[in-house]
Amino acid sequence: MSSPRRPPRAVFLLAVSFITLAIPAAVRAQEDYDYEDGVNPPPAAQDRCIGVFLTYTFISRTKEYPHVKNASAQSYAFKSSATVLNTMTTDLEAWNMFIGFQHHEILVSASGAVITDGTDFPAHVENGTSLSGFPQTDLMNAIDTAGDLSQIRVEIHFTGTQFGVKPPGTPMPRTIKLLNDGFKCPAPTKKGSQMYVCCVKDPKFKAKKTEKTRFLPRRYGDLTIAYDVLRAYDSSYLAQITIDNNHPLGRLDNWNLTWEWKRGEFINTMKGAYTLRKDISDCIYGDAGNYYQSLDFSTVMNCEKEPIIVDLPPEREKDNALGNIPYCCKNGTLLPPTMNVTQSKAIFQLEVYKLPPDLNRTVFYPPQNWKINGFINPAYVCGPPIRVSPMEFPDPSGLMSETEAIASWQIVCNITRPQSKHSRCCVTYSAFYNESVVPCNTCACGCSDDSACNPDAPAMLLPPEALLIPSENRTAKAKAWASIRHLHVPNPLPCWDNCGVSINWHIVSNYRKGWTARITLFNWAEYTFKNWFVALEMDKFYRGYEKVYSFNGTKLQGPGRLNKTIFLQGLEGLSYLIAETDGKDPGVDPRVPGKQQSVISFSKKGTPGINIVKGDGFPTRLYFNGDECELPDDIPTASGPRHSVSQLAVVLFTVVVALLSTVDYF
Repeated sequence: MSSPRRPPRAVFLLAVSFITLAIPAAVRAQEDYDYEDGVNPPPAAQDRCIGVFLTYTFISRTKEYPHVKNASAQSYAFKSSATVLNTMTTDLEAWNMFIGFQHHEILVSASGAVITDGTDFPAHVENGTSLSGFPQTDLMNAIDTAGDLSQIRVEIHFTGTQFGVKPPGTPMPRTIKLLNDGFKCPAPTKKGSQMYVCCVKDPKFKAKKTEKTRFLPRRYGDLTIAYDVLRAYDSSYLAQITIDNNHPLGRLDNWNLTWEWKRGEFINTMKGAYTLRKDISDCIYGDAGNYYQSLDFSTVMNCEKEPIIVDLPPEREKDNALGNIPYCCKNGTLLPPTMNVTQSKAIFQLEVYKLPPDLNRTVFYPPQNWKINGFINPAYVCGPPIRVSPMEFPDPSGLMSETEAIASWQIVCNITRPQSKHSRCCVTYSAFYNESVVPCNTCACGCSDDSACNPDAPAMLLPPEALLIPSENRTAKAKAWASIRHLHVPNPLPCWDNCGVSINWHIVSNYRKGWTARITLFNWAEYTFKNWFVALEMDKFYRGYEKVYSFNGTKLQGPGRLNKTIFLQGLEGLSYLIAETDGKDPGVDPRVPGKQQSVISFSKKGTPGINIVKGDGFPTRLYFNGDECELPDDIPTASGPRHSVSQLAVVLFTVVVALLSTVDYF
């Protein structure tokens, strides 16, 4: 039998060389990436990235109930994941990733991250959302961690619902990118069920010069909240919360502050504020009750995961048990610094108890998902807590030294402009040269579930006297006025504005050297506004402002739109806008609003070319107590000669307002 043929020497050497090269490569791959079974390996582009490498991977989905024939309306439960990997030589602090969801997604959970603006789950993210890390807010660099993936990379696992992309289509986001300052991200690469991008530092970005510390610098915001740890023990710590209103027009009345505890913490005691509910059931029946078995929970302030915190009334300011905290106890009022600097700050303290595995005096996790709101005030959106350099406080002994907080975080909140039909106040327009009043827009402050009215129909013009009665009682007058003026009456009728506060801007006169306007505030709510203010933004006639006669008026100065704004507030002793009250005969007369009124004079010397009759005398924006009020879609126009009936209507309106202002409400 002949012996088998040996392979040529060249083939043998080639095979040996291949094995020699393949084994180290396999070993390197195993050393570089220790991924769990079933997880996609990282793209090859990750090895070439010197920056921050982001990925998004669609994992799976299942059809949800109800099952419908319309494919675009069918919902699917999906699972996906995202990663943020620091491949730089420096640390990435407070990472912030944007995912451009586009298929009407509803996020139910996101492990390893929180939604940056504090939105609760389930969250509608069909227009995309930004995510911040929790508990891993910072990503170290590989050099200082010996390549430890647990310190340089974070994985986020999503569960949620998406609509309309049926298999085999893959519902991928529009884009992913890093939102941290100083980075630029190209368009992501998409391959099947995965997309990735390498975001690098922008060489043209110039960071503001700040004192170099191991923490991020403090940032400016319309409202900032400081979370400072003052004392620390193994199982508890004392924290101080400081709220600073920085915006010249920002304001909060009866503020409510809420957040979310992420690690089972609870509030044992508080000073300077209190929680609306003293609920201890979550402690007794939860992990806290198992660990603190000897603690008397009947004295605990609050065990809710999302407590609602409110300010104390002024009479508790010197209370040894609850008060005696600087800047506390103002019934939840935070005025803008343009009105009162000392009234623009609030402080309270709380004793926080922790649970395992956080029982160490150096381990702190601030609460997440901060929200703050008030009554007819601006809407604030708050970011996540950012670790900053420790806050410095004057030494309590009175010496000329300072003490530092053990740890400090900053939460930045900014005012958002209200969307259409989501305001909390509205404006009506009228003028001496037009007999009709342009009312507040339909559903300016939202619509009730009333099928008898049309939320999309334009508001109907009104006679001047209709402004003195509640909007829900104006239907008869609106119909009669439409009949007199031969105006269209829609069917069904438009819904009313549903606003708690409305403001009428009326052009009183127009002459060669100047003109005058009258502003009237109507309070339709069962709430008295103390120290109210109105801010008028005037693009065309700011320079012509001369005087306001029954209010205090100030021209604001500052950046942006402040240089076009007039600040109005009540005179001393007249700073209350009282609540709505019953008429003289409650069975017949409608309720009467609280009101304030003043005339404002303007000169034409500094505003050449201004044409009042053509509509140049109306404000560009108007704010009540910091909340931007919705302006009408139309303005009064000069329709023909000024008939005496128009002047008579204006005079009657002024007389009625003057008579009603004499009613004793107290």
